[in-house]
Amino acid sequence: MSPRAAFNFTAAVKVYASRPFPKPRIPPTGLTYVPNATHVRLLSANTARRIPFQDERYTSLGNVVLLGASVVTSILICTKLQGSLRLDSHQTANLFFNRNHTFSDINKDISYLPKEVAVLTNAPEVPPNITRNYPVLLQVPLTTSTKVEQLTSQFKYEKWSFNGTVPGPLIRARQGDVVELSLTNRDETGNPHNIDCHAFLGPGGGAALTTAEEGETKTARFRLMYPGLFNYHCAAAPVPLHIANGMYGLLYVQPAEGDLPAVDHEYYVMQSEFYHEPPEIEDNGRPSSQVEFSYPNGLREEPSVVVFNGSDSAVTRDRPLKARVNESVRIFFGNAGPNMTSAFHVIGSVFQRVYRDGDVLSPPSQFVQTVTVPPGGSTIVDMKMFVPGTYTLVDHAIFRLEKGAVGYLNVAGPPQPGIYQGTEPPDPCVGCKLHP
Repeated sequence: MSPRAAFNFTAAVKVYASRPFPKPRIPPTGLTYVPNATHVRLLSANTARRIPFQDERYTSLGNVVLLGASVVTSILICTKLQGSLRLDSHQTANLFFNRNHTFSDINKDISYLPKEVAVLTNAPEVPPNITRNYPVLLQVPLTTSTKVEQLTSQFKYEKWSFNGTVPGPLIRARQGDVVELSLTNRDETGNPHNIDCHAFLGPGGGAALTTAEEGETKTARFRLMYPGLFNYHCAAAPVPLHIANGMYGLLYVQPAEGDLPAVDHEYYVMQSEFYHEPPEIEDNGRPSSQVEFSYPNGLREEPSVVVFNGSDSAVTRDRPLKARVNESVRIFFGNAGPNMTSAFHVIGSVFQRVYRDGDVLSPPSQFVQTVTVPPGGSTIVDMKMFVPGTYTLVDHAIFRLEKGAVGYLNVAGPPQPGIYQGTEPPDPCVGCKLHP
């Protein structure tokens, strides 16, 4: 029963039970006496006999039960007509796993599921919406490797990756699917790798089942019991080292029944930090163009670089987000950390809907300016773009923009003077990262 329905039912019972009745000379048969009752108490017959009748009220147990049954029946009929019945925050009618499913039922049907290869996309792209209404055995192939790439405009860095990208690909699935994850380790440095996915229920989130040495492939299956937006990352020892070097991504699990409202554009953005030593001085006396990981800086939680999608240019020069006036934009946003909490904000816009912590069942927050996302956490935000121009994605711990936490959403279309105008043309902000 929803909180509101429970409140209404309790209130009705309280009112009914508090109605005064004439004091009888002889206790009527089948009645339970409740002195000065403001709520229903069920008393045994022996207890009732010991209660004096002076200034008492009584209520018919049969009438109370009848009232309660009719209230509950009305609630059930009303909610049935409206659609899915939400019983409470821990049990909903559309959950794949409920009290009617046994572990035997869940385990035996995997071999009968149709197979489907997952559509994996690199940031900022998002896989298309899943329209099927049945679970599948979803095959997800991931490969680990290392690659020296540009981290900032000044330095290159050896990143550790899933499927050759930082962040790893966005995986889209449906509640009730069984993910068949195959992890192939092609890291020539000899490091083991695995997957700890926050959507996988079991010890280590799948890490122990998927740990692969160099040249190995490990395969494991995981039933997706709950919907939402979940982080995944490598959890091979030492765990902070693997996350800090780029081994993370997002898994979006659509609800079994329905999905989020349709929008014009969906994008995938993930924030993370990198920790590196100062560049070495080469033989020619110049600093090296490549920097190395710094474990001490990570321990001190002093990042050298804070970025979106793996580099300071990933969502600015390389692949900015795009939309047009009057279009809606959704961002699947994750924070890989490994240390810093993000205050995600888009300058010049307001989040019309926020699915906090990746929760897609609860009603979304509305008209939110800034969203807090902890390390290992996620959120989903929706925006409506009213005015053309460049909107800037930032972590509103604003000094981090100087460390690379900047992205752009470019909106094309005609001016909207009824919403945004000045008496003079806007002044250019030369060299400004926030207002290019």
